[in-house]
Amino acid sequence: MTSEQFVEPESSPEDTSSPEPTSSPEDASKPRHAGFAYRLGRGLITPLARLVYRPKIEGREKVPQSGAVIFASNHLSFIDSIAIPVAAPRPVHFLAKSSYFEGTGFKGWVSRTFFQSIGAIPVRRGAGQAALDALDLQRQLLDEGLAVALYPEGTRSTDGRLYKGRTGVAFLALQTGAPVVPVGLVGTNKVMPVGAKVPTLSERITVRFGDPLDLSPHGPATSGRARRLATDEIMAAIHALSGQELAGAYNEAPAQGAIEKIKQALPHERR
Repeated sequence: MTSEQFVEPESSPEDTSSPEPTSSPEDASKPRHAGFAYRLGRGLITPLARLVYRPKIEGREKVPQSGAVIFASNHLSFIDSIAIPVAAPRPVHFLAKSSYFEGTGFKGWVSRTFFQSIGAIPVRRGAGQAALDALDLQRQLLDEGLAVALYPEGTRSTDGRLYKGRTGVAFLALQTGAPVVPVGLVGTNKVMPVGAKVPTLSERITVRFGDPLDLSPHGPATSGRARRLATDEIMAAIHALSGQELAGAYNEAPAQGAIEKIKQALPHERR
């Protein structure tokens, strides 16, 4: 699965509104999910992964069995996007880089089939229109009463700390009314550290599901304050489950050049 969450456009300090997702490209207007590869993969990969890794799963009974739901998790490893579907009591969908689905030949078929089998849906990464298309795909899945999983930190933590959350998850929850189930992953970075090619079999992971969060009391999705407060509530719940040290900053690549450094220093809403 992609190691990075798709970057949504940022708002200026004065901008308290959030852009409505525009129509997706024609080939992405209907999310492809629950096909044969997914059903087969869920039937084979889930029991195999549980047998090999013996994950400790807590709070499965808290996950709504039907209807739209957003899983919001900390992000430590590539295999997080496998650990959550394996542990969840219902199908979960992720967005993944479209390049995983576009390969040719046998290798391309293997990659495409694997990602389809774990509930991945292809989307092009990036900011601007690509980010809005990704957001729109997630909203469509929720409108269909499905479950999606996202990483509020935006990208994997390379030092094991929990970084501040970006507001895209909260925007999606406030816009659709879907409850957010916080997820705390422990040990996935030991099973497959950043940069590792294959996972180790000597470690055991823990997946903790928290109580569903109703974020609607914070206000509408168009309110920047509501999105920020809702995001902070989500991150506090994830922290309680994961027990990670708090980084107190956003997880973003070092700025390149003077302009980017100034932009990172200025107060603005990380989405």
